[in-house]
Amino acid sequence: MDPMIRKLRFRLLAWLHRSRSGPILFVKKFSYKDVKRATDGFHRIVYSNSHGTAYKARFEGGEVALVKEARAFDEGKENFYREVQFLGRLHHRHLLALRGFSTGNKRLLVFDNIENGSLKEHFNDPLKTPLNWKARLQIAVGVAAALEYLLLFSNPPVYHVSINSNNIMLDENFTAKLTDVGLLSSIGTYVKMPHSSCSEECMGQERGNIVFQLGVLILELITGQSSEQGGTNLIQWVQGSRLSSSIDMMIDPDLGNNYDSKELKKLLVVARLCLKSKNNPEFPVPQVFRFLQKKVHIPRD
Repeated sequence: MDPMIRKLRFRLLAWLHRSRSGPILFVKKFSYKDVKRATDGFHRIVYSNSHGTAYKARFEGGEVALVKEARAFDEGKENFYREVQFLGRLHHRHLLALRGFSTGNKRLLVFDNIENGSLKEHFNDPLKTPLNWKARLQIAVGVAAALEYLLLFSNPPVYHVSINSNNIMLDENFTAKLTDVGLLSSIGTYVKMPHSSCSEECMGQERGNIVFQLGVLILELITGQSSEQGGTNLIQWVQGSRLSSSIDMMIDPDLGNNYDSKELKKLLVVARLCLKSKNNPEFPVPQVFRFLQKKVHIPRD
């Protein structure tokens, strides 16, 4: 491609992505008492990790939301409000939109509804309808699109991203939504701004880790197995006896024969490239996204 055309194309893409962002939409301050009641006293746990715990909330009137603790901001009120402002400016089809916040004994972020629960629930709960092959492909492409937006078109780029079946939510149309993203990251009780002491090599490692997480997610979508221990168990299981020699043995039994073998092979190629990025981050997110779009055919609705 001609360098001038490539440059113009990148600027056009940047403008289009920026057009999805904008000023902070109305962000509501929720009553702490109402949030506590809606989460059944913070007992309706959806997932929990080092960043905090997320709860399912059902408010009076039937509104459903995801409520997340902002544990990293327990001692920093100003940083918490900066995070609220930042999240309020993020607008992407595959990011769970911020609806509001609440403060009390906990600092809480209130996000849009999670009508169909987490991806993990659809793998593990026998009462949930198994996801078909098309839906799994759409989730992989959607998550990659959200990562491209966060790393390439958000200002500043977002490196605090956690991706797994536990914290990817599905809306009423089974559209995947990333929920665990943020401007700040924490180490213990110390909160730091991104890039404050991070070299280009360090940022490359962070990008590589995000791509690695995407690779683990793709394995989850293929196998129907939710990962633990940062994906190590799932990677070992896939690479275990005989599975690597017959990829059809990896497929989630819930799919039966209702999948495309060629697309499965291409998806595994992407997963393997992503998994190699943890120690050698040379497969950038935009390339992953383009590769998925090009190699994996998703029929239009």
